[in-house]
Amino acid sequence: MFEQTFKNIDDVLWKDAGCTSELDYTEQSSWLLFLKYLDELEGERAVEAKLAGKKYNYILDAPYRWANWAAPKGKDGKIDHNRALSGDDLRDFVNQKLFPYLEGFKRRASGPNTIEYKIGEIFGEIKNKIQSGYNLREVIDYVDELRFATQTEKHELSHLYEAKIKNMGNAGRNGGEYYTPRPLIRAIIEVVHPKIGERIYDGAVGSAGFLCEAFDYLQRTNLKRTTAQDKILQERTFYGKEKKSLAYVIGTMNMILHGIEAPNIIHTNTLTENLADIQEKDRYDVVLANPPFGGKERPEVQQNFPIRSGETAFLFLQHFIKILKAGGRAGVVIKNTFLSNTDNAAVSLRKLLLESCNLHTVLDCPGGTFQGAGVKTVVLFFEKGAPTRKIWFYQLDPGRSLGKTNALNDDDLAEFVKLQKTFEDSPKSWSVDIKDVDAKTFDLSVRNPNGGEGEALRSPEEILGEIAVLDSESAKVLAKIRALL
Repeated sequence: MFEQTFKNIDDVLWKDAGCTSELDYTEQSSWLLFLKYLDELEGERAVEAKLAGKKYNYILDAPYRWANWAAPKGKDGKIDHNRALSGDDLRDFVNQKLFPYLEGFKRRASGPNTIEYKIGEIFGEIKNKIQSGYNLREVIDYVDELRFATQTEKHELSHLYEAKIKNMGNAGRNGGEYYTPRPLIRAIIEVVHPKIGERIYDGAVGSAGFLCEAFDYLQRTNLKRTTAQDKILQERTFYGKEKKSLAYVIGTMNMILHGIEAPNIIHTNTLTENLADIQEKDRYDVVLANPPFGGKERPEVQQNFPIRSGETAFLFLQHFIKILKAGGRAGVVIKNTFLSNTDNAAVSLRKLLLESCNLHTVLDCPGGTFQGAGVKTVVLFFEKGAPTRKIWFYQLDPGRSLGKTNALNDDDLAEFVKLQKTFEDSPKSWSVDIKDVDAKTFDLSVRNPNGGEGEALRSPEEILGEIAVLDSESAKVLAKIRALL
C-alpha cells in the first residue's frame, strides 16, 4: 500500500545535495514521519475529547501543526498549494522557526517519559539536511499520503521502516551499528520468553529492534489481553538508552511505528552511570541487547566499573549483570573472543558471570551473521542469582555462507530454539559441566565434541572482513603516530 511512497521519498532525497547516504535518507524520513504521526495522534485525541464533551489541549501551537504548515488542505481534501510553503520559504521556516520551536519542548516538558520531552529530544539532536525547499515540498507531499489510522496501516509502515533500517545497515559506514538481524532477535526473545508485567531493558537500544520484536512477541503470545495489560505494554514494559543521536531518533520512530506511543528511550551514554549507584528500583526483569563491540571508552568512564576495560562490550556486560533483578533473565550478543581472551578483564568478567549468574546457554553464530562486522559473535543467555552449573552450547550452521543476498532467516534458528528447551545434545549441540572449566582462566571456547576437532574453518569472506577491520584499525594508529611526528 505504501511501498511506492517510500521509494518515491528516497528518490527525491537521492537528488538533494544535503542527503548522501541511506543513513541520511532514514534520518530525514524519520523526523517528517514523526511530525505526520504526531498530527494524526493529536487529531484522534481531539475527536475523542469532543465526543466526551471535553476540550482538547493541543501539544503543538497552531502554526507548527502538520496540517497548517506542511499540508494545508482545501475543501476537496487535497493540498492547497496557494497556502502551502515551498522553495526557500519552506526551507527557512523549517530551519529557523519549526526546529527551534520543537527543540524547546525539552525544556518545557513535565518529565522525560512524556511525548513532549521526546519531541524536544528528537529535534534537538537532528537537523534538516534537505537543502532544496522544492525537494522538501515534494517529500512532504509524499509523507502526507501515509496514514497511521489503522493497525494494518501501522503494521505496513513498521515493516517498510524496518526495511529502511536494514538498508541503512547494509550501506556501510557505521550503519551496521543500528541493525541486528531480526531472525536472531526473534530467536533470542523466544528463549528468554518475556511476560506481560515484566520490565524489559536494552541499554544499547540502537534502532530498538529488540524492544520492537519483544512488543510484537508479547502481543502475539497474549491475544486475549485486557485493557489494563495493553496499558502496561504501552507505558511500563519497554525501556532503553541510546548514546548516538541518529540511533535515538530512529529507535524512537521505530517503536512508534510498531504501536508504542511514547517510548521510554533516554538519550544518554549508558556507561557513564556508576554501577554503585544502581538501586533495586532501577533494575529490570529482562535484558535484551547487542551492545557495540570494538569501541573504546575514556578512562573516567571505565572508573564506573569494578572490572575496568577499554572494550565497550565488557563494560556493557557488567552493566547488564548489575541492572538485572535477582531471577532476571538476559540474552546478550557479544564478540566470541570474550569466551577465550586471556587478558585480566576478560578472565575476571567470565568469573563474575559464571559465579553470579547461571549462564545456561551459549549460541555460537557463524561469520556473516552481522553484515560488514568482520567478527564472529555469540549470544549469552543467563539468569541472575545462582551460579552456573552446566552450559549448553549450540553451534549455528545454516549450511551456506551468509551475506547481503543470503542473510540469516528464521528457519536457520528453528532447531536451536527447539533443542534449547530441553538442552538436548545433537551434532550441533553439547553441554559442558562447570567442573570441567579451568578454574584459573574460565576459558569457555566453543569446541564442538560432536563435530570433529577444533572449530570449523572460517569462510574466505569472514577472513577478508576481519583483515579489513584490522587494516582500518592499523591505519588509524599510524595516522595518530604521524600526527605526533
